[in-house]
Amino acid sequence: MANIKDVATLAGVSVTTVSRVLNNRGYIGEETRKKVEDAMAQINYTPNQIARSLQKSQSYILGMIVPDSQHPFFSELIKYVEVYANERNYKILICNSLGQPEKEANYINMLKENRVDGIIMCSHTLEVEEYKKVNSPIVTFDRIISNQIPYVASDNFRGGELATEHLIELGCKSLLHISGPLKLDMLSNRRADAFKLTCMKKNIRYEIIEGSQDSLTYEYFRDFVKEVISEKLSEYDGVFCSNDILAYALYLYAIENGIKVPEQLKIIGYDYHSFTKMLQTPKITTIAQPIKRIGKVLSSTIINMIENNDEDTINNTVVDVELIEGQTT
Repeated sequence: MANIKDVATLAGVSVTTVSRVLNNRGYIGEETRKKVEDAMAQINYTPNQIARSLQKSQSYILGMIVPDSQHPFFSELIKYVEVYANERNYKILICNSLGQPEKEANYINMLKENRVDGIIMCSHTLEVEEYKKVNSPIVTFDRIISNQIPYVASDNFRGGELATEHLIELGCKSLLHISGPLKLDMLSNRRADAFKLTCMKKNIRYEIIEGSQDSLTYEYFRDFVKEVISEKLSEYDGVFCSNDILAYALYLYAIENGIKVPEQLKIIGYDYHSFTKMLQTPKITTIAQPIKRIGKVLSSTIINMIENNDEDTINNTVVDVELIEGQTT
């Protein structure tokens, strides 16, 4: 069976150089890297990942807990986290909490028992103290847990401002915001804060209705609009939705019930993920989160914490958002 020394001999380089190529550490010229990779291919050499993990006390595996990987935002986020992690020789283990606290807690314990190097938390159904018990490096998406646990988020407050200001500038006099659940102190709740504050400043009538954290599916949002929102819809001429799937469900309900969009009702969403970009009718007006940037920062933050193991890597990141004008406003 071929080993690392065989690769070094065939490539005409040192064992240290081969090791650097395998671990993507230090500067390696492209010509040298190609020699090593060609040599590995020629003798069919595969690194012993288990031995490398034991030697460094690392698994090179990151756990990522999301609410629902089927949701376009999180499926796209997972993609970009994985792409960047792979560049750093890490693999991703995906867990779906589906909005269930017990399931999320079980996944956290499972990841700890399997000694993943770090955890990316995108699902937040538990109380803050539960996350503080995690001994592994951890980074969160959209939630502040402690000053020892970094977070990554889009500028949710600015996103709420942009959405609300846009509706008001277009002449809306009575606004509704359909938010996510507000009982947990999530950074995404700042959208609702900005909505409320902007309406108060502009002397605009407003209301906030909370959705559930148990489901992010189109079917749930369709039923939610029909059962909860429909009775109040005649009171408003503008709606700011917490996500694009909800905005689309609301648009379909309005059209099916003779409400003209955007003439009678203006609708704005949030996210601008692959689902939104694929829609041709309508092109939804939305607030774009830079999903690729968020994924890369989540991945790089947790890996830097793992590899540097010092407090200097505890950096919070807030990325900019953008208004994308479509046909629903």
